[in-house]
Amino acid sequence: MIETTPLAQLSAAGVSIWLDDLSRDRITSGSLQDLINTSNVVGVTTNPTIFASALSKGEAYVEQVAALAEAGTSVTDAVFAITTDDVTAACDIFRPVYDRTRGVDGRVSIEVEPGLARDSAGTIAQATQLWAKVNRPNAMIKIPATVEGLKAITEATGLGISVNVTLIFSLERHRQVIDAYLSGLEKAQAAGLDLSAIHSVASFFVSRVDTEINASLEAIGTPDALDLKSKAGIANAQLAYEVYEQAFSSERALGLIASGATPQRPLWASTGVKDPTLPDTLYVTELVAPEVVNTMPEKTLLATQDHGLIPEDSVTGSYAAANAVLAALAARGVSYDDVTRVLEEEGVSKFVISWNELLDTVGTALEGASTR
Repeated sequence: MIETTPLAQLSAAGVSIWLDDLSRDRITSGSLQDLINTSNVVGVTTNPTIFASALSKGEAYVEQVAALAEAGTSVTDAVFAITTDDVTAACDIFRPVYDRTRGVDGRVSIEVEPGLARDSAGTIAQATQLWAKVNRPNAMIKIPATVEGLKAITEATGLGISVNVTLIFSLERHRQVIDAYLSGLEKAQAAGLDLSAIHSVASFFVSRVDTEINASLEAIGTPDALDLKSKAGIANAQLAYEVYEQAFSSERALGLIASGATPQRPLWASTGVKDPTLPDTLYVTELVAPEVVNTMPEKTLLATQDHGLIPEDSVTGSYAAANAVLAALAARGVSYDDVTRVLEEEGVSKFVISWNELLDTVGTALEGASTR
């Protein structure tokens, strides 16, 4: 890889570049391996929307769907088989990256059913099932950062499962997620597990915060309100990094790290720019810091590779300005707590809708295969 490309510079600055996409075609065509070879991609995230899109396109799943239909497999079990097969194959492709980085990268994430977001016990059970089925040390199980999800994060981590905590919007919830992870590490330590084998990321969503807050600012309509548009998402993420720095320099965290544990890295999610008037690399170049992950849709990845201007660090040292942005929003009547609450509720609902679309797509495919 040429070290002067923007993606190489981003990687050199300490940002792990993950792709927010996966499909059977991407695996079998060599596209995924090519991104590893040429674009510094060192991991993959998935979600129900990504799988629903993959299943609705092309012919890559026809053979497996036909076999599942012939076996009389239920729709839910078919979705489980198809998605875990894709994640297992991707884990094998990324295994050299996992080995080279000693488990830091080379990760592939798969999410528990979004309908379990308010069900701690159900989330723990399915996280365990997914971890056993994929059966790869470089897998990560995605658990949403709902109140109910916090217990599941602790329990799954305590069992030695590497967790990608998703749908984090607020700084307070981020603190709770870190506490849940540390509690899980303490459980794992008490059980005699190897802490160095357990990794976690905290997926902090960025562009969705701007989308929600921009609508409120446009409704207010004053010049000083409009001047705050598209500033909240970055400010919020920058302060999330400060939370990370503070939490993992605590006596509690340092004790676990001394025993082999790794910090739970911040992961910037929802990094595709929704507003066409903004730079298409905004949520990449403004969130450069050591020991973070940025998971990008391919469009954002390609834009960054083409024309991204990568600073050495655009996060540390920004905290006073970021706090000023949130204070200015509050002064104009935009409630941070209300925004982040709504975004969590909408995030869960959107993934439930995508999950149902995935079930419908697979159900139709199974029905079609069984009638041939």
